[in-house]
Amino acid sequence: MQSIHLEINNQYSQLIEPEVYTKALFQAIEVSGLFPISNGELSIAFVDDDTIAQVHDDFMDDPTPTDVITFPAQPAMESAGEIIVSVDHAQSRALELGEPFSRELSLYLVHGWLHLAGYDDRNDTDRAEMRRAEQRALNVLDKADIAYGFTLADK
Repeated sequence: MQSIHLEINNQYSQLIEPEVYTKALFQAIEVSGLFPISNGELSIAFVDDDTIAQVHDDFMDDPTPTDVITFPAQPAMESAGEIIVSVDHAQSRALELGEPFSRELSLYLVHGWLHLAGYDDRNDTDRAEMRRAEQRALNVLDKADIAYGFTLADK
């Protein structure tokens, strides 16, 4: 990733070495050229539900936990944006859907990237377009044979 520098902050102690999988995931999306974002530092934080709920409350006046929060790029500050992901949410949602945890967490990272690429999900039309873009991005990852390797340590 030459135009985007990843800064990964793993605040979720049970998430094992997310740096390798995050870098591979974003590199495949960037190389595809389908979803360009601003150059600069892209900050990724893996957090728990309590932390993301606090951020959600502080910036969006909603004290509930959510899956992912994305802050837009600040090109003047050489920032490509910030993505905050709830590992707790990914874990519980994966169980609920019968999906692998790693795939669910990867979806949240893709979703955050797509926000930075200009996709939105505030209304039904935008949400449908976001879902199609998510599927295209996941297909890119599948074709690139990116292993969804995110794992959690036993408690």
